[in-house]
Amino acid sequence: MDKKIYNVFFREKPSQMLINLKNCKSGVYASSLAKSVDCTYSHVVKILQIMEKSKLVSFEKQGRLKLLTLTRSGQDIAEKMESIKGLL
Repeated sequence: MDKKIYNVFFREKPSQMLINLKNCKSGVYASSLAKSVDCTYSHVVKILQIMEKSKLVSFEKQGRLKLLTLTRSGQDIAEKMESIKGLL
């Protein structure tokens, strides 16, 4: 198991980020994701880079901005996290 990615998901903000990305109908920008989880932009970007390395999110460049989307694996994990959240 990748201990670094495990530690990312069992903290509040990263799990909120994944669930928010899952519930978006289209891609999201890091700045809007930061606002929705009440977190700094730099912290969100740091977590997203770890998620990208683990192939859970992907970035699509649109001009100067990067649009975020969940990969299939990221989608699966977000669904399971949301389910666990509902049980707690």
